[in-house]
Amino acid sequence: MGRDVIIACDFDSAEKTFAFLDRFTEEKPFVKIGMELFYAEGPSIVREIKKRGHKIFLDLKLHDIPNTVKKSMAVLSSLDVDMTNLHAAGTIDMMKAALEGLTRPDGTRPVLIAVTQLTSTSEERMQNELLINAGINETIIKYANNAKAAGLDGVVCSPLEAGMVKESCGKEFITVTPGVRFADGEVGDQVRVTTPAKAKEIGSDYIVVGRPVTQADDPVAAYRRCVKEFVG
Repeated sequence: MGRDVIIACDFDSAEKTFAFLDRFTEEKPFVKIGMELFYAEGPSIVREIKKRGHKIFLDLKLHDIPNTVKKSMAVLSSLDVDMTNLHAAGTIDMMKAALEGLTRPDGTRPVLIAVTQLTSTSEERMQNELLINAGINETIIKYANNAKAAGLDGVVCSPLEAGMVKESCGKEFITVTPGVRFADGEVGDQVRVTTPAKAKEIGSDYIVVGRPVTQADDPVAAYRRCVKEFVG
């Protein structure tokens, strides 16, 4: 899979989403549909965006008992998304069950990736609030290896960790990295961030970019800047 920029369509309605996507007259960007938009509009928003020719990363971060996740993934696989995800913290059994549910009768399925640690989580919060005593990098590598052992295609991680994930899990193991900001932009509520150019250098396969594009004065220009810096 080639390197690509995914735009996080973090809107609360179909109307706002399509007003944004309509600005792209030449490109059909890869888009991420997260919880806010999916919960607001349901599966129909996925079908409509797909019909318009966009690739879709459905970012719902499933985390439940294996059987529930398996059945939920079976439902999501019928939406014809290109990529979806779950929390690696749900254990190897849950990830295996997810893969089973996601795989269609003909053997095809979307790309499945696991969230290691959210980019808003610092090592201090992880240790003090979640009582995970290992260091954050050690935890991320362990979760990534668990995902690989379960048969998943890759992980969501901060771009700062993409290189070490590749080193531990192999260069074919996909890294999808949010927490990307322009060098001259705002960081917001994420603590482990970097630029598109640096993410490329470190080894990200996909960067997920939200506010730097969606809230830009000229979203198309901001998207093209991302593509130029990250894809080249």
